[in-house]
Formats: sequence, C-alpha cells, structure tokens
Amino acid sequence: MGSGAAGLVARVPGRSLRLAILSDTHGDLDARIEHLVTTCDLAIHGGDIGNADILARMQPGLGRVFAVFGNNDVSRQWPERDHDLLRQLPEWLELALPGGRLVVIHGHRGPARDRHARLRARFPTARAIVYGHSHRLVLDMETVPWVLNPGAAGRTRTYGGPSCLLLTAGETDWQVEVHRFPFLSTRRAKAPVLPRQAARAAKTTHV
Repeated sequence: MGSGAAGLVARVPGRSLRLAILSDTHGDLDARIEHLVTTCDLAIHGGDIGNADILARMQPGLGRVFAVFGNNDVSRQWPERDHDLLRQLPEWLELALPGGRLVVIHGHRGPARDRHARLRARFPTARAIVYGHSHRLVLDMETVPWVLNPGAAGRTRTYGGPSCLLLTAGETDWQVEVHRFPFLSTRRAKAPVLPRQAARAAKTTHV
C-alpha cells in the first residue's frame, strides 16, 4: 500500500484556483471526466486509483495532480512497473488553497456510520474534507469543514453514473459543482445518495 508519507502538506499559491476532484477509478477513468480535468488548474484523486496510467491521464492546466492511496491500492493489484509510484502515495494530504485548507483522505478506516464526525474531529481546521471509498456522491455542507465525496469516476459501482466534483477556491468564496454523467450501459443505474441538506444544492454551492 502507498506509504511514502503518512501525510503530505502542500501550499498552492494563487487568488483563485479550479480543482477537479475525483476518486475510485479502479483502473478505469471515464473519458468525460478526463476531459473535465483539462479545464481545471489542479486535479485531486481520493484513492483506489488502480494504476499509474490513471494519474498520467489527468492533465490539469497547471500540470499538478495530487493523490492519496485507497484500500485497493496495493502491490498485488497494481502493475509491477508502477510500484515505485504506489509507494510514494500518502495516506492523506492537505492543500493550502486560496481561502482555506482542503484535506483529502480515502476514508476507508473505521465504521461508515460516524465517518463524517471522525473526519471533522481529525481535521478541524480544514475548510473542506474530501474522501472516497464508498463510491457514493455526498455533499455534507451543513457545517464547516464540509465533507465531500465525489463518487466513482470509473465503471465500478457508480450508483447513477460516473461523477466528480469541481471546486473553485477563491480567497473568500468556495464553490462546488457536481458533474455526473449517464452510465454507458443498457442496465439501469441506481440513483445517487445525497444528504438531505445537500440535495437542493447539488449543482453549485457557495460558502
């Protein structure tokens, strides 16, 4: 499992930055989400990546991709040629962005029922916390830190189609956009699961 560092802290200068946030590709990045990444300054992957090619295909404008490992990012599931990169992936990362701190962690440890409370207790100074693992799109924005899950950006358990979030981080205002695409299959996909407080704001939310 990626273990280059327990955590990574980085500062990204700028007055306003646009970030593509995705997770749980499991070796298959939806081409429509791949294109959205090119419209952003930076890209974030919340773990369960699958292989190094997924990160190489993420090409944001500033050329910087940040990623954490997930519970399926283990040597037996990655090609041997990618093991050096796998070992460098941190458990969590914290980005100092315009207007606040963004924390990214896969979030697979501990029971799901109190995951959001645990994340808020662990990272109380963040403005937003991104996690993956569940493959379910979640916007928990009733209190700060926000707790966000972009859903799955590949083909595995997308629960309504591959999805991602776009975050515009300004010095005073943060905006979150949800992008979900139709599942390219004849099978009917399940509807996304959103917290009640976020369902009304699933397109764009400000703080």
